[in-house]
Amino acid sequence: MSFIRRIKRNGKVYLAEVENHWEKGTCVQRHIRYIGKEVDGKTVLSVSMSDIEIEQVKVYGPLLLLNHLASELDLAGLLGQYGKEILSMVYAHCLDYKSINQMPSWFERTDLNMLLDFDGLTEKRLLNALDSLEGHNPDALQSGIFEAVKRHYSLSNTGVVYDVTNTYLYGKRCPLGKLGYDKEGVKGRPLIQIGLGVTQGEGIPIFHKVFDGNIHDSRTLQDLATSFREYPLPPGILIYDRGITSGRNLKDIKALGWDTLCGVPLNAALKRFWRTILAKARLIHLNNRVRLKKTIFYVLGRPHRIDGVRGKLVLCFNDQQQRDLRESRYDAICHAQKLLQEGRKIKPGLERYFDKQGRPIAQKLKEGEAFDGYSSVFCTRPLANEELVRLYFDKDLIEKAFRSLKGIANLQPVRHWLYQRVSAHVFICYLAYLLLSLLKFRLRGIGISAEEALGELETMYKVYLRDSKNIFKISRVVTLSKRQELILKTVDKKLLKS
Repeated sequence: MSFIRRIKRNGKVYLAEVENHWEKGTCVQRHIRYIGKEVDGKTVLSVSMSDIEIEQVKVYGPLLLLNHLASELDLAGLLGQYGKEILSMVYAHCLDYKSINQMPSWFERTDLNMLLDFDGLTEKRLLNALDSLEGHNPDALQSGIFEAVKRHYSLSNTGVVYDVTNTYLYGKRCPLGKLGYDKEGVKGRPLIQIGLGVTQGEGIPIFHKVFDGNIHDSRTLQDLATSFREYPLPPGILIYDRGITSGRNLKDIKALGWDTLCGVPLNAALKRFWRTILAKARLIHLNNRVRLKKTIFYVLGRPHRIDGVRGKLVLCFNDQQQRDLRESRYDAICHAQKLLQEGRKIKPGLERYFDKQGRPIAQKLKEGEAFDGYSSVFCTRPLANEELVRLYFDKDLIEKAFRSLKGIANLQPVRHWLYQRVSAHVFICYLAYLLLSLLKFRLRGIGISAEEALGELETMYKVYLRDSKNIFKISRVVTLSKRQELILKTVDKKLLKS
């Protein structure tokens, strides 16, 4: 087999194609042809431009970036025998999601065969890769991946934000797909529930789990609490929304040595509790004022127990939200009144605001708006009101995580129907979000989002050239823009050499 040899002569580096062969027991090198020379580290071919043909143009830049992040964690090794195939699907979800049967043609348009060092991607190999994930212990695998993240990134380790979302399935044959409360407000679709935990400081995913679509949000945390010890996390604070809150969850988290910061539904009993407090205390007062970015809260806190667990219960009031909710309700009432006058049906739930003659009932309106703009939060850690409110209401990073999963990572809809492949599909999306969140973390100092960076690098192609006379091949990356150079340098200066 021939290869390119670098020959140093008179301070210059020349390139020649040579091959080795054996003559009478001795390895002899035979010169085939002169190729060109190196100038400032770049190859200058000794051929006319008219003899150069473009053989292929491959997608390269975004994949180089994603593969670098994955290689730092040794994701392919952690994922086992089909690690490279799994990563090819992860990258596709980050960039240009294709269904499994379209993946081989997408793969051919990329430079992944060089980056991942494997060829011949087929639909069968991809399906085998999905099925291989069933053989892993999901908690051990995710724990190992997060351990690798911690080795390479300085994380705050202050706490975990947990939430639940659902997505819908095509078809009705998957046993996971069940009718439940669709968070997008669409009825009749088979759903799966997905619990996701991310670092409180950075939004980097730690764990996830797939549940039946009719499992209540609070039950998902009960299930995860049993495996929470598997993850390399020091005791911290677990933050979650009011739909997940339950006495059982508070006790389970406390038993793990963790604290809880959670929302609490304003049910009838809690409203009575706060009415008693508000009758004696002044809520709208400078001493109770907490500013979060553009939002103003007025906050009161009192010692409290939920199912025997001690903590502090906080009432938060947002004046702007109160006005918005009131005006929205009034708009709905006015529209419903008009419909009733025309003998038409009104939106379910609005009937209680009208008498038999279709006139609004003032007392019902007053009761309905009594706690507009109020929310209640419970915390088992002794925190100042301002810090407590900031930690709880700044948890929108988990909502951004779900938007990223369902958007750029292409979580929904799920087109598989076998149990293990549905779970594998979600895991692929989870890994895609992991890489996106790590990229965001690396770029945090230059004001460029992960999506913007990948889009910017889309024009960073690798071009394969061929000498039409001598059948000599060489590859070149198109000249980088200043912004592309900045992105690569910020992630890792080594990428510029790649």
